Amino acid sequence: MASASESAAEDADTEPSLTANVEVTDAELLLRLSGPNGVHLRALEEALEVTLGLRGHTIHLQGDRASVDEAERVLLELVDVLGRGKKMSAVEMARAAQTLKRYPEVRLRDLFDDVVLVASQKKAIAPKGIAQQVYIQAMRDYDIVFGIGPAGTGKTYLAMAMAVRALQSKLVKRIILTRPAVEAGEKLGFLPGDLAEKVNPYLRPLYDALHDMMDIDKAQALLARGTIEVAPLAFMRGRTLNDSFVILDEAQNTTSDQMKMFLTRLGFESKAVITGDATQTDLPEGRRSGLADAANLLGGIRGIRVCHFTDADVVRHPLVQRIVRAYDGRDARRMAERLAEAEAQAEANGGTEE
Repeated sequence: MASASESAAEDADTEPSLTANVEVTDAELLLRLSGPNGVHLRALEEALEVTLGLRGHTIHLQGDRASVDEAERVLLELVDVLGRGKKMSAVEMARAAQTLKRYPEVRLRDLFDDVVLVASQKKAIAPKGIAQQVYIQAMRDYDIVFGIGPAGTGKTYLAMAMAVRALQSKLVKRIILTRPAVEAGEKLGFLPGDLAEKVNPYLRPLYDALHDMMDIDKAQALLARGTIEVAPLAFMRGRTLNDSFVILDEAQNTTSDQMKMFLTRLGFESKAVITGDATQTDLPEGRRSGLADAANLLGGIRGIRVCHFTDADVVRHPLVQRIVRAYDGRDARRMAERLAEAEAQAEANGGTEE
């Protein structure tokens, strides 16, 4: 179906370059690999830093030796996955290329075959990178898992998929989805309705993820029966959650006392997944996030696993990754400036005292 060949060329005035060919004899497979008007190849060019050209059934690669070798492997891995029926967009191919660059020992087949759940529209939910695969395996192996990292890394979505899978497999009897109703620029008192209606906007992302996992009518029936419960964190106080898969979302907005309260609700035959971004808290100035506190305090306890994501693991629109990096860079610069100012002030105060 696919084969590869290569040749080296060296000019006296330029660095050595390598040319390689990947031949794909299946015309339909080649079209899915290259994309309409070659859009997939252009995305792969940027991700792999090589030049790709298509002639007939052959994809020509050119660039430095390391990049061409890397690109050749990526193309052959993609051919293998696409040949087994997987459909991929240009963004997904570029992401797969980046994953293989970061983890040379990985096989794409192993990633895409690790299906967590087949959602309502026959969409297979599987890890899109190593960090997600580690996170999924942690949820299988541990009773309490923390997923910490920036927005768009799939923390809550994959936890939801694992919860639905556990319910369908009768490993648990119910799913409980919760998050703190922390005010972020809008006062609860000014929202219309009773308390449940006031906190509903904070829980909307959990409903959206749930409806993406299963048919809306089925989800509504399970919600009506209480098999799936979506509630603000305050409603967890005083309860014991047995036979449940419990997800605490936006956990960076919990206090240490709230986090302790939540974690001590866990009953027999239950799992808890706590997700959040420790750098994006909406707590009042000076209040320490319960997420960061718990991860530091409990990370070494047997039965608990802390999984960290970075901006490189973002799986939303490619711009999201760049946005996260821009904000992280700015925050790091501000922190460095504050530290420098504090050191200068301390030095000045010390000099005055002398």
